[in-house]
Amino acid sequence: MQMGMFQAEEFGDLQRLVDGIFSDGRATVDRLDMVVQAEILDLVPDLMEIVELLPPGTYDRQRLCDQINSALAAHGWGATYGTVE
Repeated sequence: MQMGMFQAEEFGDLQRLVDGIFSDGRATVDRLDMVVQAEILDLVPDLMEIVELLPPGTYDRQRLCDQINSALAAHGWGATYGTVE
């Protein structure tokens, strides 16, 4: 790991959110479902910010992951919180 980079205690929480929301076999999820589930999981404010940055719409898993990873990269938080797939 580079100097100044660390994994937060919440590392992987977004991956668990994505895995959980698609665990019932659904093909798509909408932004509101993601926000509500993130609130239920009581994600830390940084991760809530990432979820709330999702534009309104419906997402398949790949598109959702692309959007989340893009927001993480823009904030420089990928190494801290982990990316999603």
